[in-house]
Amino acid sequence: MDQTDIIQKTADYIRAEFSDDSSGHDWWHIYRVWKNAIAICKIEKADPIIVQLAALLHDLDDWKFNETGDETPLRARAWLDSHHVSPAVADSVCEIIEHISYKGAGVKNKMDSLEGFIVQDADRLDAIGAIGIGRAFAYGGYKNRMMYDPDSPPHMHASFEEYKNSKSATINHFYEKLLLLKDRMNTQTAKRIAEERHNVMLKFLDQFMLEWEGSDISGETEER
Repeated sequence: MDQTDIIQKTADYIRAEFSDDSSGHDWWHIYRVWKNAIAICKIEKADPIIVQLAALLHDLDDWKFNETGDETPLRARAWLDSHHVSPAVADSVCEIIEHISYKGAGVKNKMDSLEGFIVQDADRLDAIGAIGIGRAFAYGGYKNRMMYDPDSPPHMHASFEEYKNSKSATINHFYEKLLLLKDRMNTQTAKRIAEERHNVMLKFLDQFMLEWEGSDISGETEER
């Protein structure tokens, strides 16, 4: 099987697997990560096969959606092996998948390859900005979390276990993760894009708090 075929077969497989997702980790999230990773890869001149396979498979073993709670890429490895992807490429892809996720504010990023940096950046870019806002609330609803709880402040998790077991409200997630991603991008391309998307979130949070307190209508009430 040539490289074009394995990429297309992988895309078809992942689209079928994630077609019914309602958590913000659906096929279209993966599609955006895939396309953004390709674009960054061209600029950074990394291995496009490793980048594309890792981008397409990056959520298949996500800890948030399996019983083990870790990201050992068992399903991704099985898929790659069943399609006779070379061991070197399969190892690189699985290494990226295992380390791609954000695991807490105080947890060190263990990604160590250019291809991994690119896929991680593409995934993180889709977690911020306007789409990131939408995905945050989709996931919060999926996990039955409160939208906002003024009595439960954000917490900067020091370990993966702490982060994994958190039940905090969706607004807290912005402070615990999303607003931190701008400064945790790996490539210059992603850093540039992240600046604007970060500002979109800041504006949203300002407006959210205005509406939460009713401050945005006080002027209108006085005029009446």
